[in-house]
Amino acid sequence: MTDRTLLAPKTPGWLDWYQNPSRPTFRLPPGTVDAHCHVFGPQADFAFAPERRYTPCDAGKEELFALRDHLGVARNVIVQATCHGADNSAMVDAVRASEGRARGIATVRPDVGESELRELDAAGVRGVRFNFVRRLVDASPQDDLRLIAEKIAPLGWHIVLYFESADLPDLEDFFASLPTALVVDHMGRPDVTRPVDGPEFSRFLRFVENNDVWVKVTCPERLSVTGPAALDGERRPYTDVVPFGRRIVDEFPDRVLWGTDWPHPNLTDHMPDDGLLVDYVPQVAVTTEQQRKLLVDNPMHLYWPGEAD
Repeated sequence: MTDRTLLAPKTPGWLDWYQNPSRPTFRLPPGTVDAHCHVFGPQADFAFAPERRYTPCDAGKEELFALRDHLGVARNVIVQATCHGADNSAMVDAVRASEGRARGIATVRPDVGESELRELDAAGVRGVRFNFVRRLVDASPQDDLRLIAEKIAPLGWHIVLYFESADLPDLEDFFASLPTALVVDHMGRPDVTRPVDGPEFSRFLRFVENNDVWVKVTCPERLSVTGPAALDGERRPYTDVVPFGRRIVDEFPDRVLWGTDWPHPNLTDHMPDDGLLVDYVPQVAVTTEQQRKLLVDNPMHLYWPGEAD
């Protein structure tokens, strides 16, 4: 345990997660999975990585599980936060504490050994994340990432990809060559000021169509330019992002996932009310069947296949 007098202060301007979120008006179907969330520390118990680009607030497993229950979520997929680097201790601790109600996505280095991977698998980890967003990582050397992919493939894990849409032309051949299923964070971060049927987003859709790719229709609060924000009772937030999410759900209903992204790292404009983020879901998944696939069937198939119907 770290001496509290040595704890690093938060990054200036850091926005803490939203306190006392509202109760959603949209009732999540039983078995809903929050397939994209994180834990930060607590720093006194799980140190942040020296090479991190930001120092967040504490946001531990107790707070995550309290939000899960408040929103009516059944399970979580906890994605390793970049502030913890390749030390997966906080994430693994949360997954283990969930008593089977969480899975994990790890960050590992190219020299990771088989024994460590087996230990992570036994704890509930089901994939690794490759981050190509330059403001968050110094580099993503493809040879190193390919080596990691080859090591995890025998476990049946998948790779979570985080990239910006403008970079897809330079990355898609590499992505397509990887020997595992792929899960794309936040719809590949499209520029929502451009047409939903324009060449940039169409290229992303064809990348999904032509490969073994799942897509998270997550983080409208990161993508939105005109809002409105999920605050002050707004039940139809981020309308400029809706056409992009709806297009993906319509085209790939069996390969979409949803998540809160709690505790919303590195937001600078506003911190959304997580209850109102739940109310965003029926804007992009408009039918009961689409909602069931997005929230329950698809994530269960990917993360709890032995328990899926």
